[in-house]
Amino acid sequence: MEHLDPLLEPFQLRSLTLRNRIVSTSHEPAYAEDGLPKDRYRNYHVEKARGGVALTMIGGSAVVSPDSPPSFGNLQLHRDEVVPWLRQLAEEVHEQGAAVMTQVTHLGRRTSNYAGDWLPLVYPSAHREPAHRSFPKIAEEWDLDRIVRDFADAAARCAQAGLDGIELMHYGHLMDAFLSPATNQRTDDYGGSLEHRMAFPRRVIRAVREAVGQDFIIGIRMSMDEDCPGGLTQGEALEALRHYVSDGIDFLSVIKGTIDRDATLARVIPSMGTPAAPFLDFAGEIRQAVDIPVMHASRIADVPTARHAIRGGLLDLVGMTRAQLADPYLVAKLTAGQEDRIRPCVGANYCLDAIYESGDAKCLHNPATGREQDVPHIIRRSTGSRRNAVVVGAGPAGLEAARVLGERGHRVVVLEAADAAGGQLRLASSAPRRRDLIGIVDWRLAEAKHAGVEFRFGSFAEASTVLAEQPDLVIIATGGVPNRSFLTEGQDLVDDTWDVMDGSVHIHTDGDVLVYDDNGAEPAMDAAEKLARTGARVQFVTPERALAPLVGGMNSPAYLRAFAEHDVTVHLALRLGAVRRTGGRLTAELYSEYADRPLERTVDRVVVEHGTLPNDELYVDLVGGSSNLGEVDHQALLGGRPQALRTNPSGRYQLFRIGDAVASRNVHAAIYDALRLCHTA
Repeated sequence: MEHLDPLLEPFQLRSLTLRNRIVSTSHEPAYAEDGLPKDRYRNYHVEKARGGVALTMIGGSAVVSPDSPPSFGNLQLHRDEVVPWLRQLAEEVHEQGAAVMTQVTHLGRRTSNYAGDWLPLVYPSAHREPAHRSFPKIAEEWDLDRIVRDFADAAARCAQAGLDGIELMHYGHLMDAFLSPATNQRTDDYGGSLEHRMAFPRRVIRAVREAVGQDFIIGIRMSMDEDCPGGLTQGEALEALRHYVSDGIDFLSVIKGTIDRDATLARVIPSMGTPAAPFLDFAGEIRQAVDIPVMHASRIADVPTARHAIRGGLLDLVGMTRAQLADPYLVAKLTAGQEDRIRPCVGANYCLDAIYESGDAKCLHNPATGREQDVPHIIRRSTGSRRNAVVVGAGPAGLEAARVLGERGHRVVVLEAADAAGGQLRLASSAPRRRDLIGIVDWRLAEAKHAGVEFRFGSFAEASTVLAEQPDLVIIATGGVPNRSFLTEGQDLVDDTWDVMDGSVHIHTDGDVLVYDDNGAEPAMDAAEKLARTGARVQFVTPERALAPLVGGMNSPAYLRAFAEHDVTVHLALRLGAVRRTGGRLTAELYSEYADRPLERTVDRVVVEHGTLPNDELYVDLVGGSSNLGEVDHQALLGGRPQALRTNPSGRYQLFRIGDAVASRNVHAAIYDALRLCHTA
């Protein structure tokens, strides 16, 4: 029977029946160990299978050759020991009713000369890739012969492991570099005409098909228009794809654009502040022009957009990849009629930026993603006695604590001094481009209320207020306050980034503002952008050797565009020591740690960003009456066990603080604090 929701209709991909139309497309979370998909990697994908996805695709850019060394935790398919790990992953995904495939590639120049075995990288021509800064050698005939064999052998390993298919990577890597006139200036049989430029990728496809037989599924993720000067056009891409299909390709995953630098990658994988599904209509055009199934994933983060893609005939399969990092149970909730309870992807692209910042993918507001062995996605009701819990603060940390404790079945009261939830996230989301961040707040607020949590807004909590609730458990999530203490003089003369974002700072259109960033994350960038857009002349000063080092390559392009459009000047490696009043203006005293030469800048305003200091007065007031004196048992916390310390026998309640009430950190850290503390409470 045809399902009323087109997203939940089955789909036949050759001999493989997919249970619905929702796919998690190939991506690399960097959860591999020694280049192999061991327990952490497997659990991450099995969770999505358990959550109802039709097809989970692993191994984003899984590599086939030693001279394609991993650049972001890639799986290594050129090693025989990958087979048993792939087999175990496939078996467990299949047990949950989902299919599984892996992406297969040779990275070409999109990696480092100084990684792995330090073999020279190969490419059709000697073009440096800006993103990874690598200069490749021009591939020789023997290189291509070897790599074709490596592709075939890797595909055979995947088939031997019981995967349902593979996807060849054909954008930004080696195969497409031969096809694209922008990257192929060869004059031999592999360059020049379209026929010659597609000779190498066709060799790969035919060799792979021969290695795996006719029944194994082979797809291709391909840029169907590179949208760059001298690049591959839609017409040539379609002509090449027709030959690829005759060589053995079964499905297409549509890409528009290329990924050789931060700016182009950010267009292919758009962040918040950009239109939803920007290439969906383009993918629909491609689907009408080809005779094989088509999938596509690019900022299709919500169910209505995905539903439109299928119902409107634009796609056969819809990729909701980042959406399922945010909520691996997206399909299960949709099936159960709980679409409104799906945890939203807010498009922050922390999942990608975190790989380079801290080594692996992390959803900004689902800390269970990638940590399935340690913390749960689904909170189970406690089998113990019902507790009275008081959470002070309704920022992201407090909301997560309230949600989790409520789902555990405890009685939870949240005391919030402001008239609305959100804390610092409400400030951050006031920037038009980052307004989707409020989804982190809205979802938690709704889920907490669904779990029976009581919220009292406009309630300034003192110790007596908390104790009047006769709590068994108190969670202090009061956040922090802007830190100006690093200044030796002039703390009372400067503004902070909160002042800018909440509208307290009013700048004349011809005013001069110095924004000093000693944090390196988004707050100072947001403030500088807002000031620049109002017409202020902004100088951005940082002691770092690079601009905003904690803002990754997926999010920095939008800031850099705004800075370029509004002539923001940037000064690196300078520290702000003091600010003093000079007439009606302010003089900022700057200094360099690399030269004994003080500098001064006279401006109308100085805005500083140096993180926050804990707002911990209430915590200090409550410590003496707590049973644990505020202490956290780290071994129990990391081991997933309840907190049982009782260092004060006369104490009447457990007391903990989380998020910025502990130290200045990011949203993910605050939510993670709350989840791992409270899921065992």
